[in-house]
Amino acid sequence: MHIGGAHEFPFGRVKLVPAFHGGRVEGDETGRYTTNPAGIVVTIGGKSVYHTGDTALTLEMQLLAGRIDLMLLPIGDNFTMGIEDAVRAVEFVKPKSVIPMHYNTWDLIKADPQEFRRRVGNAAAVTILKPGESYTLS
Repeated sequence: MHIGGAHEFPFGRVKLVPAFHGGRVEGDETGRYTTNPAGIVVTIGGKSVYHTGDTALTLEMQLLAGRIDLMLLPIGDNFTMGIEDAVRAVEFVKPKSVIPMHYNTWDLIKADPQEFRRRVGNAAAVTILKPGESYTLS
């Protein structure tokens, strides 16, 4: 698979979508190999989940508007989008529910998920998970 492509698997449909993020292949001292970041949209049983991956805010996100039940997106800033851009991403995609991710694992990406929830407001239901917790999409 590659960005823009989709495939029907026995469990559902998987589509790769653009994500903007730097990357490298561990152990490649030559710089010959690069990464190609992607987000992923998985559709199972009529429900679509968009895992944005490590990404900045992209205009391409608007192409998914109204098609996503659950969106997972970073809020930690520095290496990915921060809260301000994450709120804008929610405005672009218009998911029913959203889970913030990629924050507070160290000081450089410290972010307040409650501030994110407050700023999203009624645009989407925000679920804040603690490490080890799970979410069931119904």
